[in-house]
Amino acid sequence: MTIELFCVCDAATESGGKLNILGAFDRIWSSEAPVQITQCAVVARVRFARGEAGTHQLRITLSDDDGVLVVPSLDSKIELRFGDGELTMPMNLVVLLPQLKLPRFGDYTVDLALDANHMESLPLAVRRAEAKHG
Repeated sequence: MTIELFCVCDAATESGGKLNILGAFDRIWSSEAPVQITQCAVVARVRFARGEAGTHQLRITLSDDDGVLVVPSLDSKIELRFGDGELTMPMNLVVLLPQLKLPRFGDYTVDLALDANHMESLPLAVRRAEAKHG
């Protein structure tokens, strides 16, 4: 398995094997906490080799810097079936997180695991925006 892309973004869609991503980010600025993100998504493009055909368990978690989950883990079972002559297969994953609430300023982590093996992590920082006087 190769992770070709893994990000947090404003929005994403998958259509006909194409992955469309809008506004990738790793930092959020806010004047107050908790921070409410109206719309965002976690996106991954993962490529599997033919030898990895079969059923797999995929898990995405979002936790704070103390390791506490911010939302329940997002679990999915995937079934990989390869056609004749296919040596690899990409899988696009779009997980929508509407109305995501981050309880405090600090550092968060988005983790991707396959079959209980950690594969990748993304940082997500929530920072206090400076008040502007004018």
